[in-house]
Amino acid sequence: MHPHVKLAIQSVKHFIETGKALPCPDPLPDSMKQSAGTFVTIRNQDSLRGCVGTLTPKYKNLAEEIIRNATRSANEDPRFYPVDKRELPSLKFSVDVLTPPEKINDLKGHNVKQFGLIAREKGKQGVLLPDLDNIKSANQQLKVCLKKGGFKDNDTYELFRFEVNRFK
Repeated sequence: MHPHVKLAIQSVKHFIETGKALPCPDPLPDSMKQSAGTFVTIRNQDSLRGCVGTLTPKYKNLAEEIIRNATRSANEDPRFYPVDKRELPSLKFSVDVLTPPEKINDLKGHNVKQFGLIAREKGKQGVLLPDLDNIKSANQQLKVCLKKGGFKDNDTYELFRFEVNRFK
């Protein structure tokens, strides 16, 4: 199991048991000293159970990003009730480490397997990670982003793309 995924699992377990965030590893592994946005995704079999993240770094290092986003994914994703201890053995975790978002003008040549998408304008934002099983085209990815962001048909928005390193 990759250390990023192991840390995400430990974070959720620690929070469920203590109600507190897991302390940052000390010493901090070299692979976690960088700063980057991360998303932590939790699945129960093939069903999404939680997914929360940061597009750009919000915390001191990658370890803290993973700890905070794992805990938020398990407890604060508004689409789901909080994860409880009985569920933990059946859950699968993945951690996506994001590249900085890059502004794009259109979806020409946009590869949904390679790039995640952000639609953003005036307090609204929709985000979709890359390489999701049910997303087959750039237009479908955009449509889901706009829906997640609460955009109306006539709203204007800017588009950004990003790549991820996904750890399972």
